[in-house]
Amino acid sequence: MDILKPDVMWIEQRCYRINPRDSSIQIDNGERFDKDEFTEENLECPVEEPNEDFDIEITENGNYKTSFRVPKFYFAMVIGPKGAVKHRLEDETKTQIRVPKQGFEGNIVITGSSKSGVSTARRRIDLIVMSARWRQQFTHFISLPMNGVTIKKRYLEFKEKVLEYCCNSRGIDASIFQSPEKLHLTLGTLVLMDTDEREKAAHALEECKETIIDPLLRNRSLPLSMVGIEYMNDDPAEVDVLYGKVFMKNDSDILQELSDRTVDFFTSKGLMQKQYDRVKLHVTLMNTLFRNEDSSASDHETSKRKQKPRESFDATSILKNFENFDFGSYTVEEMHLSLRYSKSSNGYYQASAQIKLA
Repeated sequence: MDILKPDVMWIEQRCYRINPRDSSIQIDNGERFDKDEFTEENLECPVEEPNEDFDIEITENGNYKTSFRVPKFYFAMVIGPKGAVKHRLEDETKTQIRVPKQGFEGNIVITGSSKSGVSTARRRIDLIVMSARWRQQFTHFISLPMNGVTIKKRYLEFKEKVLEYCCNSRGIDASIFQSPEKLHLTLGTLVLMDTDEREKAAHALEECKETIIDPLLRNRSLPLSMVGIEYMNDDPAEVDVLYGKVFMKNDSDILQELSDRTVDFFTSKGLMQKQYDRVKLHVTLMNTLFRNEDSSASDHETSKRKQKPRESFDATSILKNFENFDFGSYTVEEMHLSLRYSKSSNGYYQASAQIKLA
Protein backbone atom coordinates (compact mmCIF):
# COMPACT_ATOMS: atom_id res chain seq x y z
CA MET A 1 0.00 0.00 0.00
CA ASP A 2 1.26 3.47 -0.92
CA ILE A 3 1.41 5.38 2.38
CA LEU A 4 0.93 8.63 0.46
CA LYS A 5 -2.23 7.25 -1.17
CA PRO A 6 -3.70 4.84 1.38
CA ASP A 7 -6.71 2.68 0.63
CA VAL A 8 -9.85 4.16 2.12
CA MET A 9 -13.41 3.08 2.77
CA TRP A 10 -16.49 5.28 2.96
CA ILE A 11 -18.99 4.26 5.61
CA GLU A 12 -22.12 6.36 6.05
CA GLN A 13 -20.39 9.46 4.60
CA ARG A 14 -17.35 8.96 6.84
CA CYS A 15 -13.93 8.14 5.35
CA TYR A 16 -11.65 5.53 6.99
CA ARG A 17 -8.08 4.61 6.14
CA ILE A 18 -7.41 0.87 5.72
CA ASN A 19 -4.40 -0.59 7.51
CA PRO A 20 -3.48 -4.06 6.17
CA ARG A 21 -3.01 -6.90 8.61
CA ASP A 22 -3.19 -10.68 8.53
CA SER A 23 -5.26 -12.49 11.11
CA SER A 24 -8.62 -14.20 11.41
CA ILE A 25 -11.50 -14.77 13.76
CA GLN A 26 -13.98 -17.59 14.04
CA ILE A 27 -17.63 -16.76 14.54
CA ASP A 28 -20.25 -18.79 16.38
CA ASN A 29 -21.30 -20.94 13.42
CA GLY A 30 -17.71 -22.09 12.85
CA GLU A 31 -17.11 -20.03 9.72
CA ARG A 32 -13.81 -18.20 9.56
CA PHE A 33 -13.43 -14.63 8.37
CA ASP A 34 -9.99 -13.43 7.32
CA LYS A 35 -9.10 -10.04 8.81
CA ASP A 36 -6.59 -8.91 6.23
CA GLU A 37 -8.15 -5.75 4.84
CA PHE A 38 -11.47 -4.55 6.20
CA THR A 39 -11.84 -5.00 9.93
CA GLU A 40 -13.00 -2.99 12.89
CA GLU A 41 -9.47 -3.10 14.27
CA ASN A 42 -7.55 -1.96 11.19
CA LEU A 43 -9.80 0.86 9.99
CA GLU A 44 -9.09 4.31 11.34
CA CYS A 45 -10.51 7.72 10.55
CA PRO A 46 -7.87 9.85 8.78
CA VAL A 47 -9.46 13.15 9.78
CA GLU A 48 -10.80 14.72 12.96
CA GLU A 49 -13.72 12.85 14.49
CA PRO A 50 -16.87 14.23 12.82
CA ASN A 51 -20.12 15.11 14.50
CA GLU A 52 -22.33 12.05 14.79
CA ASP A 53 -25.02 11.59 12.18
CA PHE A 54 -27.03 9.16 14.30
CA ASP A 55 -29.30 9.73 17.30
CA ILE A 56 -28.15 9.25 20.89
CA GLU A 57 -30.87 9.81 23.45
CA ILE A 58 -30.79 10.32 27.22
CA THR A 59 -32.69 7.70 29.22
CA GLU A 60 -34.77 8.35 32.36
CA ASN A 61 -31.88 7.36 34.62
CA GLY A 62 -29.48 9.75 32.87
CA ASN A 63 -27.64 7.23 30.70
CA TYR A 64 -27.12 7.53 26.96
CA LYS A 65 -28.62 5.12 24.44
CA THR A 66 -28.58 4.48 20.70
CA SER A 67 -30.58 1.86 18.83
CA PHE A 68 -29.97 0.82 15.22
CA ARG A 69 -30.89 -1.96 12.84
CA VAL A 70 -28.36 -4.49 11.62
CA PRO A 71 -29.27 -7.51 9.44
CA LYS A 72 -29.32 -10.63 11.62
CA PHE A 73 -26.67 -12.24 9.40
CA TYR A 74 -24.06 -10.00 11.08
CA PHE A 75 -25.04 -10.63 14.71
CA ALA A 76 -22.50 -13.45 15.05
CA MET A 77 -19.65 -11.13 13.99
CA VAL A 78 -20.69 -8.49 16.52
CA ILE A 79 -20.90 -11.09 19.30
CA GLY A 80 -17.77 -13.05 18.36
CA PRO A 81 -16.69 -16.50 19.58
CA LYS A 82 -18.17 -17.09 23.05
CA GLY A 83 -19.13 -13.41 23.14
CA ALA A 84 -15.52 -12.24 23.00
CA VAL A 85 -15.98 -9.36 20.56
CA LYS A 86 -19.05 -8.01 22.34
CA HIS A 87 -17.41 -8.26 25.78
CA ARG A 88 -14.27 -6.50 24.56
CA LEU A 89 -16.30 -3.65 23.05
CA GLU A 90 -18.28 -3.28 26.27
CA ASP A 91 -15.12 -3.24 28.40
CA GLU A 92 -13.28 -0.74 26.21
CA THR A 93 -16.20 1.67 25.75
CA LYS A 94 -17.81 1.22 29.20
CA THR A 95 -21.15 0.38 27.61
CA GLN A 96 -23.75 -2.37 27.56
CA ILE A 97 -24.55 -3.85 24.15
CA ARG A 98 -27.74 -5.84 23.57
CA VAL A 99 -27.90 -7.99 20.43
CA PRO A 100 -31.08 -9.91 19.45
CA LYS A 101 -30.96 -13.65 20.07
CA GLN A 102 -29.82 -16.00 17.33
CA GLY A 103 -32.46 -16.42 14.63
CA PHE A 104 -34.33 -13.24 15.59
CA GLU A 105 -34.32 -9.85 13.91
CA GLY A 106 -34.27 -6.49 15.65
CA ASN A 107 -32.15 -3.55 16.68
CA ILE A 108 -28.81 -3.56 18.43
CA VAL A 109 -29.09 -1.33 21.52
CA ILE A 110 -26.10 0.35 23.17
CA THR A 111 -26.34 2.10 26.56
CA GLY A 112 -23.70 3.75 28.67
CA SER A 113 -22.99 6.48 31.17
CA SER A 114 -21.08 8.61 28.64
CA LYS A 115 -22.16 9.81 25.22
CA SER A 116 -18.67 9.35 23.80
CA GLY A 117 -18.57 5.70 24.92
CA VAL A 118 -21.90 4.95 23.27
CA SER A 119 -20.80 6.76 20.13
CA THR A 120 -17.51 4.86 19.96
CA ALA A 121 -19.22 1.49 20.44
CA ARG A 122 -21.69 2.33 17.67
CA ARG A 123 -18.93 3.32 15.24
CA ARG A 124 -16.94 0.17 15.97
CA ILE A 125 -19.96 -2.06 15.40
CA ASP A 126 -20.56 -0.22 12.12
CA LEU A 127 -17.01 -1.11 11.10
CA ILE A 128 -17.43 -4.77 12.06
CA VAL A 129 -20.59 -5.01 9.97
CA MET A 130 -19.12 -3.15 7.03
CA SER A 131 -15.92 -5.16 6.98
CA ALA A 132 -17.94 -8.39 6.94
CA ARG A 133 -20.25 -6.99 4.27
CA TRP A 134 -17.49 -6.21 1.80
CA ARG A 135 -16.13 -9.75 2.09
CA GLN A 136 -19.40 -11.30 0.96
CA GLN A 137 -20.45 -12.04 -2.59
CA PHE A 138 -22.64 -9.25 -3.90
CA THR A 139 -26.39 -9.79 -3.99
CA HIS A 140 -27.46 -6.89 -6.22
CA PHE A 141 -25.97 -4.62 -8.86
CA ILE A 142 -26.80 -1.35 -10.59
CA SER A 143 -27.37 -2.17 -14.27
CA LEU A 144 -28.16 -0.54 -17.59
CA PRO A 145 -29.97 -3.08 -19.83
CA MET A 146 -28.31 -3.53 -23.25
CA ASN A 147 -30.83 -6.01 -24.65
CA GLY A 148 -32.46 -4.21 -27.56
CA VAL A 149 -33.66 -6.17 -30.59
CA THR A 150 -30.67 -5.33 -32.78
CA ILE A 151 -28.14 -6.00 -30.03
CA LYS A 152 -29.68 -9.41 -29.23
CA LYS A 153 -29.83 -10.40 -32.91
CA ARG A 154 -26.20 -9.49 -33.57
CA TYR A 155 -25.09 -11.10 -30.32
CA LEU A 156 -26.73 -14.40 -31.32
CA GLU A 157 -24.95 -14.15 -34.69
CA PHE A 158 -21.67 -13.64 -32.80
CA LYS A 159 -22.39 -16.67 -30.62
CA GLU A 160 -23.22 -18.85 -33.63
CA LYS A 161 -20.06 -17.83 -35.47
CA VAL A 162 -17.82 -18.35 -32.42
CA LEU A 163 -19.23 -21.83 -31.86
CA GLU A 164 -18.71 -22.61 -35.55
CA TYR A 165 -15.24 -21.18 -36.14
CA CYS A 166 -13.71 -21.54 -32.66
CA CYS A 167 -15.25 -24.83 -31.56
CA ASN A 168 -11.83 -26.49 -31.29
CA SER A 169 -10.51 -23.89 -28.86
CA ARG A 170 -10.21 -25.13 -25.29
CA GLY A 171 -13.10 -24.44 -22.93
CA ILE A 172 -15.52 -22.91 -25.44
CA ASP A 173 -19.08 -24.22 -25.43
CA ALA A 174 -22.58 -22.77 -25.60
CA SER A 175 -23.06 -22.78 -21.82
CA ILE A 176 -20.59 -19.94 -21.14
CA PHE A 177 -22.43 -17.40 -23.30
CA GLN A 178 -24.62 -14.80 -21.63
CA SER A 179 -28.37 -15.02 -22.20
CA PRO A 180 -29.21 -12.36 -24.83
CA GLU A 181 -32.06 -11.07 -22.67
CA LYS A 182 -29.57 -10.40 -19.83
CA LEU A 183 -27.02 -8.33 -21.73
CA HIS A 184 -26.24 -5.28 -19.60
CA LEU A 185 -23.74 -2.75 -18.32
CA THR A 186 -22.83 -3.14 -14.64
CA LEU A 187 -22.05 0.12 -12.87
CA GLY A 188 -21.42 -1.27 -9.38
CA THR A 189 -22.32 -4.06 -6.97
CA LEU A 190 -24.08 -4.07 -3.59
CA VAL A 191 -24.56 -6.44 -0.65
CA LEU A 192 -28.15 -6.10 0.59
CA MET A 193 -29.03 -8.62 3.31
CA ASP A 194 -32.63 -7.84 4.22
CA THR A 195 -35.77 -5.97 3.18
CA ASP A 196 -34.73 -2.78 4.98
CA GLU A 197 -31.44 -2.62 3.10
CA ARG A 198 -33.16 -3.26 -0.22
CA GLU A 199 -35.63 -0.46 0.50
CA LYS A 200 -32.75 1.85 1.43
CA ALA A 201 -31.01 1.06 -1.87
CA ALA A 202 -34.24 1.59 -3.81
CA HIS A 203 -34.71 4.98 -2.16
CA ALA A 204 -31.09 5.85 -2.96
CA LEU A 205 -31.71 5.03 -6.62
CA GLU A 206 -34.62 7.48 -6.72
CA GLU A 207 -32.54 10.12 -4.93
CA CYS A 208 -29.68 9.53 -7.36
CA LYS A 209 -32.06 10.14 -10.26
CA GLU A 210 -33.20 13.46 -8.79
CA THR A 211 -29.80 14.80 -7.71
CA ILE A 212 -27.36 13.25 -10.20
CA ILE A 213 -28.96 11.71 -13.28
CA ASP A 214 -31.71 14.16 -14.23
CA PRO A 215 -29.51 17.28 -13.92
CA LEU A 216 -26.80 15.53 -15.95
CA LEU A 217 -28.95 14.14 -18.77
CA ARG A 218 -31.42 17.06 -18.96
CA ASN A 219 -33.94 14.82 -20.75
CA ARG A 220 -31.33 13.60 -23.22
CA SER A 221 -31.22 9.93 -24.21
CA LEU A 222 -28.28 7.52 -24.02
CA PRO A 223 -27.72 6.16 -27.57
CA LEU A 224 -25.00 3.51 -27.24
CA SER A 225 -23.02 1.35 -29.65
CA MET A 226 -21.29 -1.92 -28.83
CA VAL A 227 -18.33 -2.59 -31.11
CA GLY A 228 -15.36 -4.86 -30.45
CA ILE A 229 -14.43 -7.33 -27.73
CA GLU A 230 -11.86 -7.39 -24.95
CA TYR A 231 -10.69 -9.35 -21.91
CA MET A 232 -9.18 -8.13 -18.65
CA ASN A 233 -6.36 -10.49 -17.82
CA ASP A 234 -2.87 -10.87 -19.30
CA ASP A 235 -3.23 -14.15 -21.18
CA PRO A 236 -5.79 -14.55 -24.01
CA ALA A 237 -5.45 -18.32 -23.68
CA GLU A 238 -6.67 -18.20 -20.05
CA VAL A 239 -9.83 -16.07 -20.09
CA ASP A 240 -12.74 -16.21 -17.68
CA VAL A 241 -14.81 -13.29 -19.00
CA LEU A 242 -15.08 -11.79 -22.48
CA TYR A 243 -16.63 -8.33 -22.83
CA GLY A 244 -18.20 -6.17 -25.48
CA LYS A 245 -16.92 -2.57 -25.70
CA VAL A 246 -19.56 0.14 -25.27
CA PHE A 247 -19.44 3.71 -26.60
CA MET A 248 -21.72 6.72 -26.84
CA LYS A 249 -22.79 7.08 -30.47
CA ASN A 250 -22.06 10.81 -30.40
CA ASP A 251 -18.62 10.28 -28.81
CA SER A 252 -19.57 12.27 -25.71
CA ASP A 253 -18.40 11.37 -22.19
CA ILE A 254 -21.85 11.58 -20.65
CA LEU A 255 -22.20 7.79 -20.12
CA GLN A 256 -18.86 7.66 -18.32
CA GLU A 257 -19.74 10.66 -16.19
CA LEU A 258 -23.18 9.28 -15.35
CA SER A 259 -21.67 5.92 -14.38
CA ASP A 260 -18.89 7.40 -12.25
CA ARG A 261 -21.17 9.84 -10.43
CA THR A 262 -23.77 7.13 -9.77
CA VAL A 263 -21.12 4.92 -8.17
CA ASP A 264 -19.81 7.87 -6.14
CA PHE A 265 -23.35 8.56 -4.92
CA PHE A 266 -23.99 4.99 -3.77
CA THR A 267 -20.53 4.83 -2.22
CA SER A 268 -21.22 7.98 -0.19
CA LYS A 269 -24.38 6.30 1.13
CA GLY A 270 -22.37 3.32 2.37
CA LEU A 271 -24.21 1.02 -0.05
CA MET A 272 -21.36 0.32 -2.44
CA GLN A 273 -17.62 -0.18 -2.30
CA LYS A 274 -15.79 1.81 -4.96
CA GLN A 275 -13.18 -0.40 -6.62
CA TYR A 276 -11.82 1.78 -9.41
CA ASP A 277 -11.42 5.49 -10.15
CA ARG A 278 -13.63 5.09 -13.23
CA VAL A 279 -16.34 2.58 -14.11
CA LYS A 280 -15.25 0.17 -16.82
CA LEU A 281 -17.92 0.40 -19.53
CA HIS A 282 -18.42 -3.11 -20.85
CA VAL A 283 -21.04 -5.80 -21.44
CA THR A 284 -20.35 -9.41 -20.43
CA LEU A 285 -20.65 -11.71 -23.46
CA MET A 286 -19.05 -14.91 -22.16
CA ASN A 287 -18.36 -15.91 -18.57
CA THR A 288 -17.07 -19.21 -17.23
CA LEU A 289 -19.35 -18.77 -14.21
CA PHE A 290 -22.19 -19.65 -16.58
CA ARG A 291 -20.63 -23.00 -17.51
CA ASN A 292 -23.20 -25.80 -17.45
CA GLU A 293 -25.62 -23.55 -15.60
CA ASP A 294 -28.87 -25.23 -14.61
CA SER A 295 -31.75 -22.84 -15.34
CA SER A 296 -34.02 -24.77 -12.96
CA ALA A 297 -31.67 -24.43 -9.98
CA SER A 298 -32.58 -22.15 -7.08
CA ASP A 299 -30.70 -18.90 -6.47
CA HIS A 300 -28.97 -20.49 -3.45
CA GLU A 301 -27.90 -23.57 -5.44
CA THR A 302 -26.64 -21.39 -8.27
CA SER A 303 -24.65 -19.23 -5.85
CA LYS A 304 -23.04 -22.27 -4.18
CA ARG A 305 -22.13 -23.86 -7.51
CA LYS A 306 -20.49 -20.67 -8.77
CA GLN A 307 -18.13 -20.63 -5.79
CA LYS A 308 -16.41 -23.72 -7.21
CA PRO A 309 -13.14 -23.39 -9.20
CA ARG A 310 -13.66 -21.99 -12.69
CA GLU A 311 -12.49 -23.53 -15.95
CA SER A 312 -11.11 -20.80 -18.20
CA PHE A 313 -11.26 -20.79 -22.00
CA ASP A 314 -8.85 -19.99 -24.82
CA ALA A 315 -10.06 -16.76 -26.44
CA THR A 316 -7.14 -16.38 -28.86
CA SER A 317 -9.14 -17.43 -31.91
CA ILE A 318 -12.17 -15.33 -30.91
CA LEU A 319 -10.02 -12.23 -30.54
CA LYS A 320 -8.35 -12.88 -33.90
CA ASN A 321 -11.59 -13.37 -35.84
CA PHE A 322 -14.01 -11.04 -34.03
CA GLU A 323 -11.86 -8.27 -32.56
CA ASN A 324 -13.99 -5.52 -34.15
CA PHE A 325 -17.35 -7.28 -34.29
CA ASP A 326 -20.24 -4.78 -34.49
CA PHE A 327 -23.05 -5.70 -32.10
CA GLY A 328 -25.19 -2.75 -33.13
CA SER A 329 -26.78 0.13 -31.23
CA TYR A 330 -29.30 0.61 -28.46
CA THR A 331 -30.74 3.58 -26.60
CA VAL A 332 -30.70 2.87 -22.87
CA GLU A 333 -33.88 4.10 -21.19
CA GLU A 334 -33.72 2.58 -17.68
CA MET A 335 -31.42 1.95 -14.76
CA HIS A 336 -32.12 -1.06 -12.55
CA LEU A 337 -31.25 -2.26 -9.07
CA SER A 338 -30.92 -5.87 -10.23
CA LEU A 339 -31.01 -9.06 -8.18
CA ARG A 340 -28.10 -11.39 -8.88
CA TYR A 341 -28.86 -14.98 -10.03
CA SER A 342 -32.45 -14.06 -10.92
CA LYS A 343 -34.69 -13.99 -13.96
CA SER A 344 -37.85 -11.98 -14.56
CA SER A 345 -40.73 -12.78 -16.90
CA ASN A 346 -39.03 -10.90 -19.77
CA GLY A 347 -35.77 -12.81 -19.32
CA TYR A 348 -33.84 -9.94 -17.71
CA TYR A 349 -32.81 -9.87 -14.05
CA GLN A 350 -35.47 -9.22 -11.45
CA ALA A 351 -35.48 -5.57 -10.43
CA SER A 352 -35.69 -4.59 -6.77
CA ALA A 353 -36.12 -1.04 -8.13
CA GLN A 354 -35.78 0.78 -11.41
CA ILE A 355 -35.90 4.31 -12.80
CA LYS A 356 -36.46 5.92 -16.18
CA LEU A 357 -33.45 7.85 -17.48
CA ALA A 358 -35.33 10.23 -19.74
